[in-house]
Amino acid sequence: MTVRIRVMAPTFTATDGTLLAYRTHGSREPVLCIPGGPADSTYLGDLGGLSAHRRLIVLDLRGTGRSAVPQNASSYRSDRLVDDIEALREHLGLGRIDLLGHSAGANPVMQYAARYPDRIGRLALIAPGTRAVGTAITGDTRRELARLRAHEPWFPAAFAALEDLIDGTGGDREAIAPFFYGRWDAEARRHHTAGRPDNPEAVAHFGAEGAFDPEATRTGLAALCAPALLLAGEFDLNSPPRAVAECAELFPDATLVVQPGAGHYPWLDDAGRFVAATAAFLG
Repeated sequence: MTVRIRVMAPTFTATDGTLLAYRTHGSREPVLCIPGGPADSTYLGDLGGLSAHRRLIVLDLRGTGRSAVPQNASSYRSDRLVDDIEALREHLGLGRIDLLGHSAGANPVMQYAARYPDRIGRLALIAPGTRAVGTAITGDTRRELARLRAHEPWFPAAFAALEDLIDGTGGDREAIAPFFYGRWDAEARRHHTAGRPDNPEAVAHFGAEGAFDPEATRTGLAALCAPALLLAGEFDLNSPPRAVAECAELFPDATLVVQPGAGHYPWLDDAGRFVAATAAFLG
């Protein structure tokens, strides 16, 4: 007989009473990690082995993973998630925090840094979403990046779907999944399937009206003394290197890294290169 043991994740209570969970990987000094999606944070894993260098404290965003569904759906908004990051900091008893955000999770991370600049030690933005600072990504930018993959066997169908999405004529979002990985192999397919957001309400409200105030966030980041790392994947259609470089210009002390051959999940495409760059920055 096989006995399955479910390990309970540690939890804390947000300011609105929602019970939130987080996961930990590794030891040493902590870095708080905010996933994108909004999706179950398990897709981050231990960020390719970054946990050998730092203790990763990975938040399950409200309504995802092991965190509870909030009573008020408006609390899914990106700006409201800033309060959850602050509540986690207080729960852990930390003064300054090192903070890492991936994809859409970089938006509340930047909003947090703009609101609480004195509480940031180091800021790592991995394949960051840029809606919080109003950086626009054009269809031509995405087409240009996509054409770098023209030699791939899956390219014709994926590019046709991308064109339809850009033109607003429909398009299958699943068909463009290969563009988000440096290698569209079995591991990438498994990761894509496991990492799909499964709370449509959380996704719908994340960027709802009022979620972003780009001018205020830009102003706050301009006063940030903490160093920031912005790491982009060479092939990433979601967070193109050009947009990430533009975002990096908003920080007084920014390091821009473009990881060759990587997509939206650089720790999967080349864990060694990703960990070396990120661990060196975080110290």
